[in-house]
Amino acid sequence: MDNYQIARRAQIGVVIPSTNTGVEYDLQKFHLEGVTWHPSRFWIELRNWADEVESTGDHVDTVFERFLEIMRGEIPMALRYVISAKVKHIMLGMSAETFWGGVEGSEKFEEGIREHIGDIGLTTGADATRKALECFGVKKLSVITPYPPVGDDNVRQYFEELGYEVKAVKGLSRPSATAIAETSIQEVLQAVREVDADDVDAIIQCGTNLSTVDLFPTLEHQLEKPMIPINVATVWHALRACGVEDRIIGKGRLLEEF
Repeated sequence: MDNYQIARRAQIGVVIPSTNTGVEYDLQKFHLEGVTWHPSRFWIELRNWADEVESTGDHVDTVFERFLEIMRGEIPMALRYVISAKVKHIMLGMSAETFWGGVEGSEKFEEGIREHIGDIGLTTGADATRKALECFGVKKLSVITPYPPVGDDNVRQYFEELGYEVKAVKGLSRPSATAIAETSIQEVLQAVREVDADDVDAIIQCGTNLSTVDLFPTLEHQLEKPMIPINVATVWHALRACGVEDRIIGKGRLLEEF
């Protein structure tokens, strides 16, 4: 081991929106020897989507899609910054964009990212949740998100195109990017209650600024089914892609079993 290399097992760049506080909160839960996380933010204009709907007269779905389009233009600079740290892997700490347009849209989004990162490994929210679901062999799932209806529609499309039966999608329709992190525990629990059913094999939580790492591992024991937060899925995927096979206890079955 090189005594100057603190990240002797994995050095992972994490690209997040400037408004996001959920990803870093969740990453601070994972203290693995020889693994370092290196966040790089890209600019997101502080906008209240509800106010913009009122001022422009546009539908909230149109406002949200415009928000994502602006976001996509900012991502390359954040990638440039974090690549300069010589990271070995890139984890995207955003999720809506990775589901947009179903499977084909997700693949095109990944291709666009790879144009900037070359042969560096890549983890996206959509791909990580897909591979996590494959581990459990589930067929029917439900999803909770912080998105408006158009975001929920794209999430549903993605999973249905993969062949899953999506029993329910509950969107919390948060009014702004920062408001996602302000979602109360009660709102999350209520959303889970609404989408759960005896014929639901697993529940996915999308929206990286909506942290459920403190809730879902306990709910797994209560509901007796996999509960997969997107930030846990991306952490798991990135670690395994870097060859880090540690089984981490207390953060959910995905990290304990696979």
